[in-house]
Amino acid sequence: MRILLLVTAFNGLSQRAWCALREAGHEVGVLLATSEPDMIDGVRSAGPDLIICPFLKDRVPQEVWQQWRTVIIHPGPAGDRGPSSLDWAIADGARTWGVTALQAVEEMDAGPIWATRTFSLPATAPRKSSLYNGPVADAAMECIAEVVRKAQDPGFSPAEAPEAAPRPLMRQDDRAFDWGDATEHILRKIRAADGAPGVRTELGGLPVFAYDALPGLPRGGRPGQLLSRRQGAVLVGTGDGAIWLGHLRAADPGHGRAGIKLPATTLLGTRLRGVPHSPLPPGSEPEHPGSYRQVRYRRNGAVGWLSFDFYNGAMAPGHSRRLLAALRHAAGQDTEVLVLRGGTDAFSNGIHLNVIEASPDPASAAWASIRAINEVCREIIMCTRQVVIAAYAGSAGAGGVMLGLGADIVAARDGIVLNPYYDMGLYGSELHTFTLPRRVGADRAQQLIDDKLPVSAGRARSIGLVDEVGPRHPDAYGEWLAALADRESDGRTARNRRQGKARRLAAERVPLEVYEARELAEMSRDMYADRSGFAAARHTFVRKLKPSETPDRLLLGGAKLRPRTTVLRPAVPVSA
Repeated sequence: MRILLLVTAFNGLSQRAWCALREAGHEVGVLLATSEPDMIDGVRSAGPDLIICPFLKDRVPQEVWQQWRTVIIHPGPAGDRGPSSLDWAIADGARTWGVTALQAVEEMDAGPIWATRTFSLPATAPRKSSLYNGPVADAAMECIAEVVRKAQDPGFSPAEAPEAAPRPLMRQDDRAFDWGDATEHILRKIRAADGAPGVRTELGGLPVFAYDALPGLPRGGRPGQLLSRRQGAVLVGTGDGAIWLGHLRAADPGHGRAGIKLPATTLLGTRLRGVPHSPLPPGSEPEHPGSYRQVRYRRNGAVGWLSFDFYNGAMAPGHSRRLLAALRHAAGQDTEVLVLRGGTDAFSNGIHLNVIEASPDPASAAWASIRAINEVCREIIMCTRQVVIAAYAGSAGAGGVMLGLGADIVAARDGIVLNPYYDMGLYGSELHTFTLPRRVGADRAQQLIDDKLPVSAGRARSIGLVDEVGPRHPDAYGEWLAALADRESDGRTARNRRQGKARRLAAERVPLEVYEARELAEMSRDMYADRSGFAAARHTFVRKLKPSETPDRLLLGGAKLRPRTTVLRPAVPVSA
């Protein structure tokens, strides 16, 4: 079939649907919902057999849904209607939720039902972004597959939707809390708004929107008091304890960083004068409840486990330095295997564009960020004391994909999506000119960089970008990963892998520094001379500005991009 994905943004779910439908043999294109005339013209030009809307905030034009079968993927069970479905589900403490595929009609979310799925929600409030990227996305993919099957059945007719009044858009008054409220209540309010729009509150006398909330250990202060800080987060007193807030956004339009979501300590700045840095609780274990750690190390016999979880996968220099220190500590242990596992929401998405945009000197901030993440990549590539397994539990993009490619084994969770290319007007670094061609070959590496298209975990395995793909469910993936690490920790197996890697590194004619120097030379022109529009692309991304058109590569029958001028061939010796 010719299938068109009509979307507000080509986000993780849309990319996952694009990959799955293409791999199922369909011709698939994407159309961004930029304006009603553009949507009508774009659909007419594409001439699809079916339109699916995995992520659409805009109304489908009447001219479109009347002429083409159009199915909306709504993040709520049958009968649910309204724009804040997940927000209300989390805030109300719903124990079951669902996803429904609805045919587009004049009234929003009121069309006939093509498919629906339900799933359980945990008792502890999940982050909205985690819920969306996990159970909601999985249910949506099942609905999309069912919709495509039914669309090919001439006898199929969708079922009428149950009568229901739409729930209203959740506003800040609905999200409001008092710092004297119970920790669980505040946590649920903030997590129901995580990702967007956040919850308006006040910290240190500054109006902010709060995100990235975790329960903390009480420090004996009053509700709303800034009690301590650690690794970019602040600990705030509540009515019965405390909450860590990892990210904030200034609510005052006059604030110099208004509208940019930043690590809490970065935004609060001098308002934290006198607020102490928080040590870990004495004798605390890596998983101690209430302690705030972005990077954790533990060992289990011959296997060392280094876990890191950075909000949205974004890495500022401080994140990279902490990960580098932990890597060096882990590499110094007498284990056979080192597992480097990223977060379930995102393994990594490379450098932290929000922090760069908010800096008084963005070019220098970007330079510092790329130099810091490169050190992590170098440590992974050069580690020969352990077998290194890079475990992609979540999706990754740009330098975040390249981050783990120097590992001995790359193990991805089924259903994640990798974007192994650089955008934003950057050539890219993370030593990808060394690692990427060695995994997929020089020609394929160049194609991935030039095409700028997402790759599913299964496709990544077929081309050598990853070595192993484990189960989709996070717990099952963890068990599968532990079994993989145990197999690789066999003394002889581990020794053979380590020795093989050491021999390959020793046989390299060109030092790793040459690859990095060439990448940084290109990046310096992008960051300081802005030769490819890095500043404008970064501003558009950080400010969430609506795109004006759909990139040609995403359209049905989309055009090829112009190849990058500097190819990913292995570097030649300096003396050549």
